[in-house]
Amino acid sequence: MTIAYVLIKSELGSEEKVLEGLSGIEQVIKAERTFGDYDIVIKMEAEHIEKIREIISWNIKKLEKIRSTLTLVKKE
Repeated sequence: MTIAYVLIKSELGSEEKVLEGLSGIEQVIKAERTFGDYDIVIKMEAEHIEKIREIISWNIKKLEKIRSTLTLVKKE
């Protein structure tokens, strides 16, 4: 399994809406609001890095109100 953490910047006041959208993505194990440069951090788990990349590109980045993401992949 590949584990990744994704830091998300969202539009002001839209964190709850983004969290709702993230809750519908099977590979998102945990999602939490944060303070600082990023608004939300999520933990993802998938069979391989290509699946992580696919979910981020085609599902997460396409959610309304997301401005940017930063992905950190756990080293094996």
